[in-house]
Amino acid sequence: MKEETKKLSTGERSLILHETCKGKLAVVSKVPVKTPDDLALAYTPGVAEPCLRIAKNKEDVYKYTNKGNVVAVLSDGTSVLGLGDIGPEAGLPVMEGKCILFKNFGNIDAIPIMVSSKEVEDVIKAAKLIAPGLGGINLEDISAPNCFEIERRLRKELDIPVMHDDQHGTAIVTLAGLINAVKLAGKKMEDLKVVFSGAGAAGTAITKMMLGYGIKNVIVTDRAGAIYVGRKENMNAEKDDLAKITNPYKEKGKLCEVIKDADVFVGVSGPGLLKKEDVKKMHPKAIIFAMANPTPEILPPEAKEAGAFIVATGRSDFPNQINNCLAFPGVFRGALDVRARDINDEMKLAAAKCIAGMIEPTVDCIIPSVFHPNLAYKVAEKVAEAAIKTGVARCIPKK
Repeated sequence: MKEETKKLSTGERSLILHETCKGKLAVVSKVPVKTPDDLALAYTPGVAEPCLRIAKNKEDVYKYTNKGNVVAVLSDGTSVLGLGDIGPEAGLPVMEGKCILFKNFGNIDAIPIMVSSKEVEDVIKAAKLIAPGLGGINLEDISAPNCFEIERRLRKELDIPVMHDDQHGTAIVTLAGLINAVKLAGKKMEDLKVVFSGAGAAGTAITKMMLGYGIKNVIVTDRAGAIYVGRKENMNAEKDDLAKITNPYKEKGKLCEVIKDADVFVGVSGPGLLKKEDVKKMHPKAIIFAMANPTPEILPPEAKEAGAFIVATGRSDFPNQINNCLAFPGVFRGALDVRARDINDEMKLAAAKCIAGMIEPTVDCIIPSVFHPNLAYKVAEKVAEAAIKTGVARCIPKK
């Protein structure tokens, strides 16, 4: 980029990059097509032979095509980054970006698929119709509650791994960071009081993963305050389910009330919702994960001034970035390597533990960089092992 261009904002420079390159993706051939013989082997008449083999045995599609290394990044554009419901066309640059991360970090060929419908059944049907050419599906930027039903149905009805990254990628990396943060704080998982701001896709998935890891006291809040069994205001089926497994002491009230004596705050909601006074009410050595983007629930300097021990955000310009890119390339790489039918809880937990164990943590470095050498492949190895151990793998790769 020219020197004068570097003086522009990140957004302005990104706009120039996208316009100059006409997007971020291209198709590259693995084989030469420079002679008639090349053409005969790659296409007609030679291509008929692998087609006939696959027709006799469907599993041979993994042997003769790239299916086993192709992931669709599928979205309806209803919950894009911090931009909201901007539609499938406007969401396409994000999905292209996700695809290049798959390729650069996991050597996975990913393709963006934008569905022009907000109907659950339409998105499910679109995914099922294109599944024969895919090794897996990464659901992306689909709003709650639709995202829950879409993922649930596709996991049940398809025999390839499906994961909604906004839920589970976020949960994996958050748990990885928390494992190291809790270690540094000298606390125990089973003794923690964790308070959430945000009961959407990410908040629900992180909550469930934390409970699965042994945290017992989790309170989830939304605009109406703490979620608990029997609450009527602003509830839905997903929140009803959350109420049954969280808030064991049935605390009621707004975030500023239930935050008292909390050890951990997890924000997946909106800007400025956690105040300095709230942090001061927390237990000593408070751990803050303020992950709303682009503006977190509280800025790290403010949280630190209020006494927070460790602060993490979703941003790269502060220490401790909780970045999904630490998880999804390795998770899908591992799932594809063993032709997993699913990405189950054990595989996600294996990924979180692996990410946490990649570094010796410090207060300002509880999580490795996305550029940590071979991180995705280390994660893939542990995910593949978990898939084999839990019986969802269809093959064991040769060493």
